[in-house]
Amino acid sequence: MSNFRTIDTIANELDGKTALVRVDFNVPMNDAGEVTDDTRLRAAMPTIKFLIDKGAKVALLAHFGRPKGKVVPEMSLGPVVPAIEAVLGKSITFATACVGPVAQQAIDLAGKGDVILLENTRFEAGEEKNDTSLAEEMSKLGDIFVNDAFSAAHRAHVTTEGITKFLPAYAGRSMEAELKSLDAALGTPVRPVVAVVGGAKVSSKIDLLKNLVSKVDTLAIGGGMANTFLFADGINVGKSLCESELTGTVAEIKAAAEKSGCKILLPTDVVCAKEFKAFAPSRICDANDVADDEMILDAGPIAAAALVDEMSKSKTVVWNGPLGAFELEPFDEATVAAAKGAGDLAKSGKITAVAGGGDTVAALNHAGAAEDFTFISTAGGAFLEWMEGKILPGVEALRA
Repeated sequence: MSNFRTIDTIANELDGKTALVRVDFNVPMNDAGEVTDDTRLRAAMPTIKFLIDKGAKVALLAHFGRPKGKVVPEMSLGPVVPAIEAVLGKSITFATACVGPVAQQAIDLAGKGDVILLENTRFEAGEEKNDTSLAEEMSKLGDIFVNDAFSAAHRAHVTTEGITKFLPAYAGRSMEAELKSLDAALGTPVRPVVAVVGGAKVSSKIDLLKNLVSKVDTLAIGGGMANTFLFADGINVGKSLCESELTGTVAEIKAAAEKSGCKILLPTDVVCAKEFKAFAPSRICDANDVADDEMILDAGPIAAAALVDEMSKSKTVVWNGPLGAFELEPFDEATVAAAKGAGDLAKSGKITAVAGGGDTVAALNHAGAAEDFTFISTAGGAFLEWMEGKILPGVEALRA
């Protein structure tokens, strides 16, 4: 983290200043307009409280939904205000614009330690286009910019990258935690490193797999992706989800892995069924013994145990995606067993375990292992692009 600017570096310069803080308040709402999960709101509190404790005004920048540059009343951030006040423990002001006179007046009327939530930034047509004029106009609202939304850092938008051309920019607490954990997982990890990658399709994670084989010591593949790898090895996978047209891509990934000394771990036993539904009649068999009318819906117990054993020999584990159709019992057992194994190793201090992206958080919560992991990122797209080795504009803008 030494090469990123953080809010600690300006702790003594915040009194009387206005901090524009990019947060992720794109939270789930019910039909009554109530927030049903305040995880993202709570994640922003350490940064907000630090800034107001230092005497700053805090103006929050956030998006909600996909209004595509137009004012869509149903996507206003106004209904989120009560939930923010509940977790913050104090009243806040809501401004019906995120730029211009309305926003400026709300900030001017606020005092030290006050919090202002500005309206949905994506109501502005220039936000997602990273319009320079909008960035310059928005920058006039504050003295500093703080990015605390890693989940939006893979987008070059006004409120992630453009505004940093006009204001000094710093990482907030949540962003800082993400960057530290991601660096520990793949940036400068303690080796050996095991990457666990699951999910349905190889085609959606080609860049990810190609990047990982050059960075980790073992790549464990699960889910429907494993079927494609097994098929490429000449194994019959029956009616399983399988991208048979990607055998060439699999060969490229395996060749790159061999070149970099990365071991690829595939399930040696699997759980098969003839129907894709919960509690469908199933059997455990060797991966070479799948019938033509069966589909692989989970890794088997031997495969799950082998993965836990591999993780126990490692120092760092990075996890993305489930090992099977974990939403359907009993095809969640490999994911649960492996996740609990990783969680136990992390809890005991034997490994650093970092996870994130897609269904990963849901799968680890289902396994009851999420709290035992060293760090769980809730940033789906940004986490995946980081794992793919791509540059994240919102992160680059914070480099010292």
